[in-house]
Amino acid sequence: MVNTFASPRRIAALIVCLFVLVGCNPHMYDEVSAVQDAKRAEIVGSWVCTDRTEVTLLADGKAVINLLDGQEFDFDDRWRLSGTGEWELTNERAGWNDGQHVQLTLTARTSSATRTPDPAERLDPSTEHEPAPETYTWTFELQRDDKKQLMLYFFFGDPDSRSTYVLERKQP
Repeated sequence: MVNTFASPRRIAALIVCLFVLVGCNPHMYDEVSAVQDAKRAEIVGSWVCTDRTEVTLLADGKAVINLLDGQEFDFDDRWRLSGTGEWELTNERAGWNDGQHVQLTLTARTSSATRTPDPAERLDPSTEHEPAPETYTWTFELQRDDKKQLMLYFFFGDPDSRSTYVLERKQP
């Protein structure tokens, strides 16, 4: 009598089921379509996000930053920075995806604030948070929406979760 329970197909199916059950997403690290054709003129302007975040990228490479959260694990410290800085559109591999990126550097902090935790956010009161930095550099990934409009975003929190912080062009 042949034991079909231990067949290679069943073992492979069991492994896939285990990955699904423990929350492993096999497409977690898939890259989005790389933007290769962005022009500086498309980047220039004001970009907004939730809770009064606004970033204005000027044609001369200067930037005005208002209440921008930290990226990746820095987001967990809940600080938000405001000030002035510089930005550039780069083709260098700088972020998580291939293609172009916007690097934004806060060079003169004018203020910092603390983000109010989300009601669903579990906070560990024993965890000490890093203070807001005086200078900081963000690397924005670029993506186009269905209308081919540019969006700037970065990942926040645990990079394995792939949570995105999306800035959209401010509407007049």
